[in-house]
Amino acid sequence: MASAREMKLRIKSVKNIAQVTRALETVSASKVRKAVNAVTATRSYATKAWQVLKHVAEQPGRDSLHPLLVERKKVRNTLVVVITGDRGLAGAYNSNVIRYASQRFDKNTVPVKYVAIGRKGRDLLYRRRKELLGEFSNLPAAPSFFDVSAIGRLVVDAYKNGEVDEVFLVYTNFINMARQTATVKKLLPLELTDENRVQDFEQHHNGPAAAYDYEPDQSIILDEIIPRFTALQVYQAILESQASEHAARMVAMHAATDNAKDLAGAYQLAYNKVRQQGITNDILDIVGGAEALSAK
Repeated sequence: MASAREMKLRIKSVKNIAQVTRALETVSASKVRKAVNAVTATRSYATKAWQVLKHVAEQPGRDSLHPLLVERKKVRNTLVVVITGDRGLAGAYNSNVIRYASQRFDKNTVPVKYVAIGRKGRDLLYRRRKELLGEFSNLPAAPSFFDVSAIGRLVVDAYKNGEVDEVFLVYTNFINMARQTATVKKLLPLELTDENRVQDFEQHHNGPAAAYDYEPDQSIILDEIIPRFTALQVYQAILESQASEHAARMVAMHAATDNAKDLAGAYQLAYNKVRQQGITNDILDIVGGAEALSAK
């Protein structure tokens, strides 16, 4: 059993760690509120932009409207944009995203290239020997659309140039403080899923369908808005991932603080036992010495 001095050092060390994790929990709680506000502020605009893109894709002859709407007959290469964090101490947040992407694309029948957003994701993809087309890290705590526009340009250019034939976005969708789920979305070419069709059906039956007029010319407008709206989906996914990361870190640090308190309590109990045993041994030595002297 460790000595009383060693126990005191362990207790002090655990309490110091608890102070650090408590501070990180407080910082994450502040950041997650700002991140959630940013997500809420842009979610309506991103949703409306997605509806506009779907409306364009539903038009007759969509393949002739814009190159980004063209469905490639044969897919030769796939690009996956993976969004993680730059820092750890967020529980299984980063590893869950990479695990989800691996489960989804490791068995792909065509080569898969990756764009890593976040240092942790980049390192994990390197470790798994994945081919990286690009990596972006050290984004601002509150990124603007301009800060992430280069990512959208990289994705759009890779698709336009024929380097890839489809683009997917893997990120963590923020649902609430206790729940964040890894999600995949097909960015290019635009895909209308069954879920989208159900939502459109409900919207069309709850009220009049939205109508869009393109001025001055549909092709000129589409050349501008489709790449921008595609980049907007990446931007929205980054905001969702940042909110999820801060929430996951806050939960992880709260659990770490509770565990540190429990461990400090266990060490304190062990220290008390060691100290009590030492006092008992000292008393026994004194009593034994006194009896030995009286016997003489």
